[in-house]
Amino acid sequence: MDKISILQLGTEDWNRKYILPDYVSLVSCADPVAEVPKQAFDLVFLDRTPAREEIGILFQITKAHTLFVTEHIVLLGEAERLYHCKKGQRIAAGEIQNFLSREARFYYPKGYGEKFDHQNLTISSGFCGSVKWNGNYNVVLNGDYGTGFRQIACWRNTIPIDPGQVIDLWLEYRRDPGVSVRMTVTQFAVGSFSGITSRLEFDEKELDHVIRIENNHMKSNIFVSLHAKGSGELRIIALHDRYSRGDHGYFLPGGERYVTSAREEIFCYFDPGDRKPPLNVYFAGYKTQQNFEGYNIMRRMGCPFLLLSEPRLQGGCVYEGTDEYEQLVTDMIKKHIDELGFQENQVILSGISGGSHGALKYGCAIRPHTLILGKPVANMGYVAANEKHLRSGGFPPALDMLLYLKGDTDEQAVAALNDRFWKKFDATDWSRSEFIVAYMLEDDYDPNAYEQLISHLQSEGVQVYGKGIHGRHNDNTGAIVSWFLSQFERVLREDFGRRMKK
Repeated sequence: MDKISILQLGTEDWNRKYILPDYVSLVSCADPVAEVPKQAFDLVFLDRTPAREEIGILFQITKAHTLFVTEHIVLLGEAERLYHCKKGQRIAAGEIQNFLSREARFYYPKGYGEKFDHQNLTISSGFCGSVKWNGNYNVVLNGDYGTGFRQIACWRNTIPIDPGQVIDLWLEYRRDPGVSVRMTVTQFAVGSFSGITSRLEFDEKELDHVIRIENNHMKSNIFVSLHAKGSGELRIIALHDRYSRGDHGYFLPGGERYVTSAREEIFCYFDPGDRKPPLNVYFAGYKTQQNFEGYNIMRRMGCPFLLLSEPRLQGGCVYEGTDEYEQLVTDMIKKHIDELGFQENQVILSGISGGSHGALKYGCAIRPHTLILGKPVANMGYVAANEKHLRSGGFPPALDMLLYLKGDTDEQAVAALNDRFWKKFDATDWSRSEFIVAYMLEDDYDPNAYEQLISHLQSEGVQVYGKGIHGRHNDNTGAIVSWFLSQFERVLREDFGRRMKK
């Protein structure tokens, strides 16, 4: 388990007052902190009122959602502002020992999650019904599973879990009314398949929530299997595993999770920054590792920011989905705009590659001040079609997206997916927005995206800044990111009177 670094400001040294787990390192400061410490801290506790001269330092070193203030401390002025900007929490004296012993472990530095490899899903040999594999999206079983629960599928790969660690599991599936399922989680001691340390079963009511597996034994591996009974269709879509943050968030402390009635997830992380405009919204691009992207860059800007990430299919589905899913994303963004008391013209939407599609799509609902885009992707239909025409084997997940969103991979499906985006884009009044776009001149994903964006922008007053860089879609990401950040810096300086932190 990673070391958890804690900064404690107070007259009593908590190293002497409390029993600390081996994985906790605590620095106690009775006197005011005079300079920015070299080490990063995962948690900050205020057990005394901070001095005026150390408030600025605390703003720099304290991450949102990681500030705790003991109940007897009075916060006024800038200290109170620090508390609100960092989404601080109060903690009673009687709760501190339990927090350090049980809860501090969830504030480890780096979050991680993944989807189980679809190729490692095995259907039980005793199942006599039909089996259909739909790319990397799902496996559809149809038939009779028996009158009692029996194993119908399992994932061959196992998950390592350290002593004291907690893993979150989330199963995506759909079933006919005549089918019932259970999930079994078996924990083995490392190096042995006979040394079972625990076996847990979860019914469908329990599967409506994230399944939390805690390892109270030696270093182990987790094996997951799915059991079914009844008859009809069962769609096994995905099994996700993530390092748990307990009740303190997802991927990062304070990370939020939203889920549709179809069990599809969307995650966001909100940092209020200094609570002054603009709100920077960043859509993560295609990524198989599940966490938040762009955290350090956005935090360095000092502004309020919102990170979005979605784990569907294999690395995401560029934030396209059902009406319910897309409304969930829109409501999530607007919720945090309202929390800050901002207007839509005080928002910047941004993203690179697949993230650019999310920024464009939800820009239609938000109509932000600025969209900052790298390697823009507008026509997801063409991205899939170009798997055949321009880059064979270069990005097969695009075919999964096309099949998932339109139910086919033919030319009609390609055109329909493209039109789905442009109808919404063309119906939007962009007169208050500016588009800042860095694109690849020889792009092999959506080659004409930049030109099409310009031709479809019919609103009077809209502004477009573009920069072309030679190469295919993934040839020079460094140049794209560099220009992306320089334009962020320019917009913050010229339009909002801000300067990025160095």
